[in-house]
Amino acid sequence: MKEKKANPDKIRKRENQKEHLKSLMLGNAEKRGFLGSFVVYLLLIVISFIFLYPVLYMISRSLMSRSDLLDSSAMWIPSSLTLHNYESAVLTMDYWNSLLKNLYLAVVPTFCQVFICSMVGYGFARYNFPLKKMWMAILILAFLLPSQTTALPNYLVFQNLRMIDGTIKPFLITAILGQGFKSTLCILIFYNFHRQVPQSLIEDAEIDGAGHVKAYFRIAIPLAGAAIVVVTLFSFVWYWNETYLVRNYLGYGTTRATGLTTLMLELSAFEDSYANAYTTWASSVTSSDRINDAIRMAGTVLAIAPLMILYFVLQKQFVESVDKAGITGE
Repeated sequence: MKEKKANPDKIRKRENQKEHLKSLMLGNAEKRGFLGSFVVYLLLIVISFIFLYPVLYMISRSLMSRSDLLDSSAMWIPSSLTLHNYESAVLTMDYWNSLLKNLYLAVVPTFCQVFICSMVGYGFARYNFPLKKMWMAILILAFLLPSQTTALPNYLVFQNLRMIDGTIKPFLITAILGQGFKSTLCILIFYNFHRQVPQSLIEDAEIDGAGHVKAYFRIAIPLAGAAIVVVTLFSFVWYWNETYLVRNYLGYGTTRATGLTTLMLELSAFEDSYANAYTTWASSVTSSDRINDAIRMAGTVLAIAPLMILYFVLQKQFVESVDKAGITGE
């Protein structure tokens, strides 16, 4: 029986189809394949869900009425949207007054910390001085130490100086002295960034007559824009979210009218504040308006709302700055 000879064109066509299918599924050096894209998008969806689930759940619950909270079928979508929970939370937290005080308490120390940490990081990166390696080792050791180890000594120092009086003094002093919230990390970020700047630029400026200070402000600072954005946002969030040290520095005897406060402190004392406010509004508030999970969720949304707005507004600049500064996370 005579064997059929295989057609070379058909063989070549079959091999090309196999290669095309393989490239389509697995990809090549220039393009990711279907399987690779599927795995990447699946991971992104899972991670996004993990991060977004608490926020979406919190917002959904904050818009529910008491009847929806008691209805097991209304897990995510309220039968009717209500803003009454937010009204109660705003009154309980004295929201606008607390927001202004929180901004003051976070913005001013943040700018001090960014300026001081930039100078210290520039000094470590630019100059050689006696015992530089030892000071760098001490800086790294301070970075590794948990903040709780220095909280009590700092508190006792400010207490002896009679600065635990509900003012911003402890925050400003620690920021100016390079001891603010996670200042060592900020210094290391600026140090790593300034090391990447060509020293020839600074030397050329000094040859043209610029002194050390002028070279720092005219050359180093403009080139460190990415690091400044990263450190500013990180510091602002840290000062905004801190509760333990803020409560200690502000003192336990301060009130909203005379002392500083933050939205996080108001949130931690939300239930007691609501009880006090309820007795004040007793004539106009019904028993159904007593505190419930929806009102607590509304208070939490209001407390984190400024940070969420800040992130959405500065998202592009923040991502670009993180990429330029070489920050992988903290």
